[in-house]
Amino acid sequence: MAERLGPDDWARAALAALAEGGLGAVAVEPVAVRLGVSKGSFYWHFANRRALVEAALAHWEAGTERVIARLESLDEPVARMRTLLDLAFGDAENAAISFRLISEVDDPLVGEVVRRVSRRRLDFMQDVLRELGQPEEEARRRVLAAYSGYLGLAALVRIGAVDEVPGSLVDLAMAELGLPPAVVSGLLPADPVAVPRADATRWKPPWS
Repeated sequence: MAERLGPDDWARAALAALAEGGLGAVAVEPVAVRLGVSKGSFYWHFANRRALVEAALAHWEAGTERVIARLESLDEPVARMRTLLDLAFGDAENAAISFRLISEVDDPLVGEVVRRVSRRRLDFMQDVLRELGQPEEEARRRVLAAYSGYLGLAALVRIGAVDEVPGSLVDLAMAELGLPPAVVSGLLPADPVAVPRADATRWKPPWS
């Protein structure tokens, strides 16, 4: 089985371990056990644990870029934001990874990647709101509040204060962003051909 596994398989398993136990859980032996392979097979792909951490971080960052690229296939910015929130609040593992990595920013490698990914996400969300005509400062304030809520929810799940994410939170986040909650989100197929567009023709932005 070892020969069938590539670096991406190890990176994904490392991220799953990180989501559950933090950066300290990303170690060769437990990740090998998670994959069902021997520890020795690790060295076919990586020189050491640090290289695995680097691969996991690169995979996580690439995931953000893939999501943004797919979101950009949606013509309607309101649907773009709604779909982003549906994806974000529906992916507990990614939220856990984001929360865990923020607590590890003293590590130079981790800190650099986390800051870059966080800025990318915030800038993308702000660009969507600005496209809708929201003033720059207002857009930034709303985006910071929404993203802080996302990370705060991850923290609550982590400590066991919340068992599951209520669907209404996405509507609340939309309201915080100054957007209508009831909107059709895009399906984002792997190879987008036709994506639904939101009917926001009768919605008037509160900042206009």
